[in-house]
Amino acid sequence: MKLLHLDSAITGEGSVSRKMTADIVARLRGLSPSLEVTYHDLASDPLGHLTLADLPPPDASTAILDEFLSADVVVIGAPMYNFTVSSQLKAWIDRILIAGKTFRYTEQGPEGLAGSKRVIIAVSRGGAYGPGSPMADAEHLESYLRFVFGFIGVTPEFVVTEGILISPEHREAAIAETDRSIAELAA
Repeated sequence: MKLLHLDSAITGEGSVSRKMTADIVARLRGLSPSLEVTYHDLASDPLGHLTLADLPPPDASTAILDEFLSADVVVIGAPMYNFTVSSQLKAWIDRILIAGKTFRYTEQGPEGLAGSKRVIIAVSRGGAYGPGSPMADAEHLESYLRFVFGFIGVTPEFVVTEGILISPEHREAAIAETDRSIAELAA
């Protein structure tokens, strides 16, 4: 089984989303020791903004797209930056949303073609943006990723740590709660 592990936080070792993805991958490796893991740090080795030259011809593919399509499980670290995804993660997403490869248009509307994989997204947010919070309307990270992956036929799973910049105590409690959620992830 193949797992694609992506981190996109620019904060390095202090990143909560990087800790989360490492813990998720370790949990999944413990459940499936033969797991083949491919890792990319989109912050330290960023993709450029998408250009016409980056798009594959209709009958071709790219290494990034092939890597995504061949993965059984994808674990993504997605910290909230300015209410949405990092530009590094957006550049990767731009390379996997390819008509005819991960979705197609039909007379009934778009149809996702990548639905046979598991996608686990580790979301970290400095403030509280979850449902019912005063800032819920400003949350465009989880909602965007839910839509993007749904568009290509995947129902993503989310592990969310939020409020990590409210106070050291809140950060510690939020990470502890996330650790419990990760420990409960199924194989």
